[in-house]
Amino acid sequence: MLFPGASRSRSARFHTTRWTVVLAARDREGETGQQALSLLCREYWYPLYAFVRRSGSSAEDAKDLTQAFFTRLLEQDYLSRADQGKGRFRTFLLVALKRFSRLDT
Repeated sequence: MLFPGASRSRSARFHTTRWTVVLAARDREGETGQQALSLLCREYWYPLYAFVRRSGSSAEDAKDLTQAFFTRLLEQDYLSRADQGKGRFRTFLLVALKRFSRLDT
């Protein structure tokens, strides 16, 4: 395993971001990039899903919305826009999710 600590529990709480993993995930062609991307998806899927649920969506709608967001995140290469100098990765994801879902309207 290239990224120690990858087996975290399913929690609605956002964990501290390891920017080395975010940066590695940008390279989706290499094995390290694929593993990093997989780790990010595992670590952030449930906290984002929980956020959508707390915003009032049903369990099924929240699953669909979260999955659609991750699809967009990958298709549009959102990770290339994440910048450690501009703030926390969780904030970046939440803002992107809100814009994607219009949860903030």
